[in-house]
Amino acid sequence: MDSTFMGTLAGLAMRLMKRPRGTLQIAEPGEKNRKSLEDLGLDVLMSIEPEDAAWRHRLEHVRSHLKPYAEEERKPANAPEVLEAHRKLVEADERNNEKFGTVLDFLEAEVKAKSEQGK
Repeated sequence: MDSTFMGTLAGLAMRLMKRPRGTLQIAEPGEKNRKSLEDLGLDVLMSIEPEDAAWRHRLEHVRSHLKPYAEEERKPANAPEVLEAHRKLVEADERNNEKFGTVLDFLEAEVKAKSEQGK
């Protein structure tokens, strides 16, 4: 799980929180990913492995229907999407600005430059 993916999760969690009973739940993230989510303050936006999750009894069934993601189907994220994901990380926890401020500056400059090229 990289920061772009975690920022996308943060954005999704924020959108879900606006809905009645809306919540994002994370199943078995692994220790490294759990620590990253917690270090970024995202554990306040989402439930990580909630004990009372309705999906717990279906986890193996869901896994049995997953298919590997084909490499040729992979589409790299573009700068505006990556920028938005990192903005969500800072929105989720201001302390993340210290971690991603340089990344945000770089991405904002890249998005601005591309937009000016398109004019």
